[in-house]
Amino acid sequence: MDFLFLNDIIIIMIIFFVFIFGLLIGSFLNCVIYRLEKAESFLKGRSYCPHCQHSLAWQDLIPIFSFLILKGKCRYCQKRISIQYPLVELTTAIIFLLIFNFQLLTFNFQNLINAIFLFVISPFLIIIFVYDLKHYLIPDKITYPAIFITFFYQLFKIWNMGNWEWFRIWNLFFSVLPAFFFLALIIFSKETWMGWGDFKLAILLGLLLSWPNILVGLFLAFFFGAIIGIGLIILKKKQWKSEIPFGPFLVFGNFLALFWGEEIINWYLSLIL
Repeated sequence: MDFLFLNDIIIIMIIFFVFIFGLLIGSFLNCVIYRLEKAESFLKGRSYCPHCQHSLAWQDLIPIFSFLILKGKCRYCQKRISIQYPLVELTTAIIFLLIFNFQLLTFNFQNLINAIFLFVISPFLIIIFVYDLKHYLIPDKITYPAIFITFFYQLFKIWNMGNWEWFRIWNLFFSVLPAFFFLALIIFSKETWMGWGDFKLAILLGLLLSWPNILVGLFLAFFFGAIIGIGLIILKKKQWKSEIPFGPFLVFGNFLALFWGEEIINWYLSLIL
């Protein structure tokens, strides 16, 4: 009984650490997103208010809590702080907790490696989500490194299993095959329906989710994209010909498929069989 209680305490402490770590990474991602837009280095230079350019003190940079304490306003110029900042911090923390829940509660070497990889690659996807939502653009500076990391991680997984059977290589090939549907849409519509950034992101997500989870991720992306798009048209926020960034829906569908892809596939098969 005492051992089980101690084990629960350790797990709670780890969960708390993962949550705080996620908040800190989310705060860093906000910096990356802003400086990426300004073409500034995010590796040097102090954080500053985007309105008055005043350098921020440490007490202005505590994830979520600084936003709440300052009531969403800059300490120095009293201009509004974008709600993006606490939302990105909180979302990153929640995703990190999900990674811990799905990968590390059942601890073994492979799950540990998977968790480390997901802790690394998830911030790339969060940046893409926010940046495309704000600027209707998926930056190559984020997509290309993410594709490189994910591709070699998948090769590492095959090598680590000590099994280079052809079906594993074909699975990797089929994972990126749906991305060429995006390529067809780009060519056919002359980039009015989809952009090249969406094509590159689809390659990344294919490598990340693998076959057949990539189909789940894409289905969910189109499903939620259609619902939100129609909703915006009904509310007269958008028109039929208005441009809507698809990257956020791809990323959202990816995370759903990443954590619950197998459950969704099994649920669907139970309906048709």
